Amino acid sequence: MQSISLPSKPPSAPHPILNLSFRIFFSAGALFAIITMSLWAFIFTGKTNIDAQTLNPLYWHGHEMIYGYALAIVAGFLLTAVKTWTGVMMPYGYKLLGIFVCWLLARLGWIAFGLGIDVGIEQSAWLYIAAVFDLLFIGSMAFVIFRAVLQVKQYKQMGILAKLALLTLGNGLCYWGIMSANMNMTKIGVYLGFYLIIGLVLTIGRRVVPFFIERGLSIPNAAGVAETVTVRNSKVQDIASLLFFFVFFIIDLFYPNKYLLTITALGVAVVNIVRLMGWYHRGIWQKPLLWSLFIAFLGMCLSFLLYALQPWLGYNHSIAVHGLAIAGVGMMTIAMMSRVSLGHTGRSIHTPPKTLNAIFGLMVLVFISRVLLPLVDMNHYSLWIMIAQGAWIACFVLFCSSYLRILASPRPDGLFG
Repeated sequence: MQSISLPSKPPSAPHPILNLSFRIFFSAGALFAIITMSLWAFIFTGKTNIDAQTLNPLYWHGHEMIYGYALAIVAGFLLTAVKTWTGVMMPYGYKLLGIFVCWLLARLGWIAFGLGIDVGIEQSAWLYIAAVFDLLFIGSMAFVIFRAVLQVKQYKQMGILAKLALLTLGNGLCYWGIMSANMNMTKIGVYLGFYLIIGLVLTIGRRVVPFFIERGLSIPNAAGVAETVTVRNSKVQDIASLLFFFVFFIIDLFYPNKYLLTITALGVAVVNIVRLMGWYHRGIWQKPLLWSLFIAFLGMCLSFLLYALQPWLGYNHSIAVHGLAIAGVGMMTIAMMSRVSLGHTGRSIHTPPKTLNAIFGLMVLVFISRVLLPLVDMNHYSLWIMIAQGAWIACFVLFCSSYLRILASPRPDGLFG
């Protein structure tokens, strides 16, 4: 007797924002970018009751930009991309909500600590609470990705999993340093997380930026003729970029040596400048979803040059750090969110919101004000920082006004996603 296989029940979620991870994590990450930078502006000017003896306010800011904002965007991207790469369904609905709530509760703990909220417990207790949920968040995200990769034996994704494992370690070091009153340990945890995020950006960017450029430009022109655009990539460049970057961040974090730092930072910059030349096409300037990615990589290259020159010119190391953070985390993530949020909700990437040029322009202003202007005028350093903070907040306010409705609405084609 022949058996009949009934079709499986299609996935469903209680709300479209829980369909796939990019929806809820991009939305929350963008809102958090506004909240955490606004709070940092108050902390920076001494307007909160943060306990500086428990945690250096600079590390509060660094931790939440890396393990709060950046890791939320990484979670949204990876938990969506792994579904595409492996064909294995990622968490959605209430399972996705559970992962997200862990991230959210950790952020609330850090916000409470930053505000100095007193509810009859030691202020540092907020960070103990945050530690539990932060590690649950990273651990659950890594677990579902690892399970999907093993299921289809896509062992080439193990590099990304290794970075997630090290991010868990870095976050653990942050909390260990706080709990043991070892500020140097906290610093190592923050910088380890930062460089791992940059490593992820370089790895994932090498995969998706050329793809986005080719897809974004290979469309019919005014005459109805489709121009096929192909950009150049090189395995040698991939290996060289990875090796130079790996040695660079080990040197900068653990074994400071100005000669090796200059050589390795220059190596990363030169390799990726050559890579950008192979990706360049004049048509990108007509499409903000493309020029933003190009400018993000270019800003990273410039920042590595700043690392290389810093030991010899004597400006503050944090200028190079913030250059790499603004280009590699700020510009790259908001450019990726803007593109992915359209494509994965069934909307055309060729007709994006008209606000994109302003959104990306504001992030460029953040880079200019926080990185370039202090190089030439340190007398107004606080002013440049406040302008950068304002531009960052305005950038994400504009992004939220343009994209939150898209991220919270069903796909126009009625499909799940």
